[in-house]
Amino acid sequence: MALWFARVVDKSATTAVIKDVKTVCQSEALIIFAARIVRENLNERKKEMSKTKAHIRYRSTVQKLKNGNGVIFPGVTTIVGILDKPALLPWANKLGLKGIEVGKYVDDKADIGTLAHAMITNQLLNKPTDTADYTANQISKAENATLSYFEWEKSHKIKPLLIEQPLVSESLEYGGICDIFAYVDEFSELIDLKTGSGIYQEHFIQVAAYKALLEENGHPVDRVRILNIPRAETENFQECIVANLDKNFEIFKHCLAIYKLRKEITKG
Repeated sequence: MALWFARVVDKSATTAVIKDVKTVCQSEALIIFAARIVRENLNERKKEMSKTKAHIRYRSTVQKLKNGNGVIFPGVTTIVGILDKPALLPWANKLGLKGIEVGKYVDDKADIGTLAHAMITNQLLNKPTDTADYTANQISKAENATLSYFEWEKSHKIKPLLIEQPLVSESLEYGGICDIFAYVDEFSELIDLKTGSGIYQEHFIQVAAYKALLEENGHPVDRVRILNIPRAETENFQECIVANLDKNFEIFKHCLAIYKLRKEITKG
């Protein structure tokens, strides 16, 4: 069975495709390496190609560089991205067998999600959303996700407090952006929006980190809610109110420690 994967070689999105890995070599090590390449490729493309969240820097207000700028902290998504995602390899393989280029597919889905987030948060802020950089298909699917959110919102009383607000943790040295922090039915609530095929373990780790960011910056959180808002009929609306995130936050802190150690090793 042919196995396909793609890796971004540079920022111009030049793609090197290696195919038929199993045919060339049955080495388990090579297959594991392929899985890592796919994972790294997807993480990097998500970070680099997002239109409205590009170039966000989380800077310390306490630790300063020689030029006076704050030290840059890593973001939640980057930190959690070090976790292994074993489902990615068979998923990428399926796409390859269908003749779908993984990089372009991921870019398209990421842009739809980015636009859906912008449509929702901008409406909460009474701001227009610029869709000029998006295709008609992307706009249509983002609108589907947006309608799904506002259909959910009809059953709740929402009073926004912070929308897409960058925050940093000076104590743990990381940053992130919470989608929505609002009073929801009189509870202070963190709402994290997902536009994918479902809610997964890494999402709980992410919201644990966002909750800690809010609380360190003086915003007590009563509840955390994850909403998966579908882009198409093949996806399902999912909702999860998380009762306890303590263990997920412990996992996040371990991820952060590993991320920092890797940075130190890279610097030599």
